[in-house]
Amino acid sequence: SVACQRDHRSQHKEECKKRVAELRDDLLFAQPESSHLGDCPICFLPLPLDASKRAFMTCCSKEICDGCWYANMIRELSESLK
Repeated sequence: SVACQRDHRSQHKEECKKRVAELRDDLLFAQPESSHLGDCPICFLPLPLDASKRAFMTCCSKEICDGCWYANMIRELSESLK
């Protein structure tokens, strides 16, 4: 409560600073729910705004994120080795 904060400010000061830092980090580093580009059709994470971090798949004319593209390349390589 406000009275507790006022009466015990010195005791709560470090905790308050730590919590403010956590809230700031959450605000700064949170992933957006979506972008105007939509979501990756495989992992459903928002597609990055940076074009170098997504790939266009000519087979289906869709864009996927680099993480899914990389996982697909690893899968294709492992299947060709068998």
